[in-house]
Amino acid sequence: MKAAVITFPGSNCDRDLAVAFERAGAGVARVWHKDTALPAGTDIVGIPGGFSFGDYLRCGAIAARSPIGQAVLAHAARGGFVLGICNGFQVLTEMGLLPGALMRNAGLTFVCRTVGLRVATCDSAFTAGWAAGDLIHLPIAHHDGNYTADAETLAALAAEDRIALRYAQNPNGSMADIAGVLSANRRVLGLMPHPERAVDAIQGGTDGAVLFRSVLGAVTQA
Repeated sequence: MKAAVITFPGSNCDRDLAVAFERAGAGVARVWHKDTALPAGTDIVGIPGGFSFGDYLRCGAIAARSPIGQAVLAHAARGGFVLGICNGFQVLTEMGLLPGALMRNAGLTFVCRTVGLRVATCDSAFTAGWAAGDLIHLPIAHHDGNYTADAETLAALAAEDRIALRYAQNPNGSMADIAGVLSANRRVLGLMPHPERAVDAIQGGTDGAVLFRSVLGAVTQA
C-alpha cells in the first residue's frame, strides 16, 4: 500500500502524517506542492495540517490551486482515497471534494488540546476500526475549525451517514458538532482533529492509530 503525503509552504504536520502511515504499514512518498503528478501506484493521498501559504486569502485556498491539486482531484475522481487533516480538511473543502467551509472558531481564539469525539459512522474505510458511538480522544490545534454549511447540506450529510466524527463537547462552534465529514463515495475524509498525533503512547494516546490501520486494511482488500 502506497501513501503520498503532500507538503505546501507552511505545512507543519507532513512528517507526522508520513510517520503515521509508515507505522500502519504503508510505503510513503513525499510530494512537493509544485509537482504535477502523484507517484505511480499511489493508493491514498494525505494532505497534512499546518498553515499552507500562511493562511492568506482563506485557509487552504491557495494550496487548493497548487499544481499538485489537479492530480489530487483526478485521483479522487478515480475512486482513490484522500485524507485531509486540519488544514488538509480546509484544502479539501476549497477543492470542492468535500462540502461546507471551515470558519473562525466561535471564540475567535486558537484552540489546542485533546478532545473527546463520538464516532458518528463506522461505515467507511477510515472509521471501520471503531463502532458507531465509540468515544475516542484526539488532539486539535486550529483557529479556523468551525465547520459551517447550509441547512440543505447538513441535512444531506446526516441523511447519507456522511458525518464521520462529532465533538463530544464542541470546542469551536461547529454546526451539529461536526469534526469530520466524508465524500459521497466515502473515500475522501476531512477532519479537524489530528489522528497522526495520537499513534504512539508517548504522544498521550493511540486512538489515531486505529484510523490509519483501518484505511490501510481497506486499501489492501480493495
